[in-house]
Amino acid sequence: MSRLRKRDRQEQILLALRHHPHVRTSDLAAQFGVSTETVRRDVNALSHEGLIQRAYGGAAAKPMGAQPPFGERDRARTEERARIGRSAAEIVRPGEVLAIDAGSTTHQLALSLAAIGKELTVLTNSLAVATALGRNDTIHVVMCPGDFMSEEAGVYGPETLDFLSRYNANRAFIGCSGVSTKGVTDANLAAVAVKRAMIRQSRETCLLVDHSKFGVELVATVEPLSALNGLVTDRPPPMQLQEALQRSGATIRIAGR
Repeated sequence: MSRLRKRDRQEQILLALRHHPHVRTSDLAAQFGVSTETVRRDVNALSHEGLIQRAYGGAAAKPMGAQPPFGERDRARTEERARIGRSAAEIVRPGEVLAIDAGSTTHQLALSLAAIGKELTVLTNSLAVATALGRNDTIHVVMCPGDFMSEEAGVYGPETLDFLSRYNANRAFIGCSGVSTKGVTDANLAAVAVKRAMIRQSRETCLLVDHSKFGVELVATVEPLSALNGLVTDRPPPMQLQEALQRSGATIRIAGR
């Protein structure tokens, strides 16, 4: 049997932790036919991306209420998220009003939109998104007020929600930390409120998420899948999730295809 590549091993570790709260390094090494040191490096890499937690003798599933800060997320899986951002930018038509929330994948969308320039108006609570879009003077950026949260590089709170309630958008582009058949979930309760507000004020909602978020369920549900009009991702979702999205009426767009 041929050995799995590093990324394939890591995908198997994530899959195992969706069914068991803890997996042992020695068991994974035997399963993959590699050394325990190789598995430890895989675990360290996944832990650095904020996808799992290192634990004594192995790895543990990430707690439902925890996620790494924006800076760490923004440096992880950059190739996948850049493809998602470029693909999502292709959906946007000139003259549209967009609502874009704070997140590492939505930041990639902003970079792609700035490179294209389409005479847009963009509402955002993200400092990173606003900075990226501000490089193109064909894009009018409306920055939400609120309480600045440095670990998310964005603003949140009652003022942010009140501000968003006074605007309307053609599309909301939101990210999340988990999506399953139960819906879109996130670990940051303040961010959940902003996502809900953007969805409520927009005609259409598109979720931007890489494949590592499939099947992940976190502390707070943003909305059920029925709130989505589309999903842009880097790989096809697992069949059960794919079927649930299709039943809800969401269009699945695979970046790069």
